[in-house]
Amino acid sequence: MTTVEEAEKLVLAQIRDYGTQSLPFEQALGCALAEDLKADRDLPPFNRVTMDGIAIRYEAIESGINIFRIKATQAAGDEPVQIDSADECIEIMTGAVLPASVDTVIRYEDVEIIAGSASIHTRDIRKGQNLHLQGLDKKQNDVISTAGQLVSPAIISVAASVGKTHLLVKKMPRVVIVSSGDELVDVHETPLPYQIRKSNSYMVKAVLKQHGADADILHIPDEPAVTKEKIQYCLQNYDVLLLSGGISMGKFDYIPQALEELKVEKLFHKVAQRPGKPFWFGRHNNGALVFAFPGNPVATFMCLHRYFLTWLNTAALGLPAKAVTYAVLGKDFTFQPALQYYLQVKLQSNGQGQLIATPVEGNGSGDFANLADTEAFLELPPEKNNFKAGEVFKVWRF
Repeated sequence: MTTVEEAEKLVLAQIRDYGTQSLPFEQALGCALAEDLKADRDLPPFNRVTMDGIAIRYEAIESGINIFRIKATQAAGDEPVQIDSADECIEIMTGAVLPASVDTVIRYEDVEIIAGSASIHTRDIRKGQNLHLQGLDKKQNDVISTAGQLVSPAIISVAASVGKTHLLVKKMPRVVIVSSGDELVDVHETPLPYQIRKSNSYMVKAVLKQHGADADILHIPDEPAVTKEKIQYCLQNYDVLLLSGGISMGKFDYIPQALEELKVEKLFHKVAQRPGKPFWFGRHNNGALVFAFPGNPVATFMCLHRYFLTWLNTAALGLPAKAVTYAVLGKDFTFQPALQYYLQVKLQSNGQGQLIATPVEGNGSGDFANLADTEAFLELPPEKNNFKAGEVFKVWRF
């Protein structure tokens, strides 16, 4: 069997570039930015007032002046008003442009305004206080956001502030989710006692949607000829096939044979892990990739997060690898087979800043209901069977 580390390397070695597209900046949230965003002018673009109060010339304070005649009131967005003498001031609001004839702002809390004059009641005044100076954050043409990061709400704000109505982002691969099995019926149907409703495909589609990707859904019956025909169609029309079920050793698991006949190169089949041991991964000579997950929902869910999303973000979208997260096992746990085990856990931080992972044991990889009560998989290494509370392991959030 392939180890988890070997499987991950083989998956991430399949680097793909699906090109770029220009999207209205409001629609680019969650996409991978494919261009640098530069300041179209200094940021801030002018000396900006940061407190409501009065604007004065600091030399007046040095000359002993502490009562100022208010020449005008200037709000944010107003054209700046200039003073003519040192004993004048401008009543000014947060966000306003600082007039060139003044250089210091004193907040309302430190002045008293009576009959058009402002008296200062503090000696704690520094020249240039309460100002956000032009170009302090970025100079014109400075890079604010670099290509190769996810478009976040903060980057949406940056795009708006520099007038980028459209953003160049990486295209997502064309993905199809393929389920198989005659025991599966549609969601709206009432299953017979020996049938179940389709759910894996919708689970996978929902996970992809969380990560900014979309996918079509296709179901294949347990018929060899139809299986081969449908997979051939998918290989010709999609960049990535995400298969759920039909890859184990059963008599009606026709998918591995169909993939072989269609010249899909098998890079590995079976990984030393639980859940997800029967995981199959390969590539077609046209560049299409096939992630064939076991049909048990927990196995599909784990493999999707552990392998496909890792591949999508780093090998397809060019995003930096996410920092590894670790958690402390909350209580003793035992697992016997010499396989890397992905334990379903709840996460909680304690007062010492530690992330505690509490096991929530289900009834195997078919217990999809247990996923709703958990938040992550704790990755337990195959070298041992007994895991003690307080030990630290890698955690995969979902």
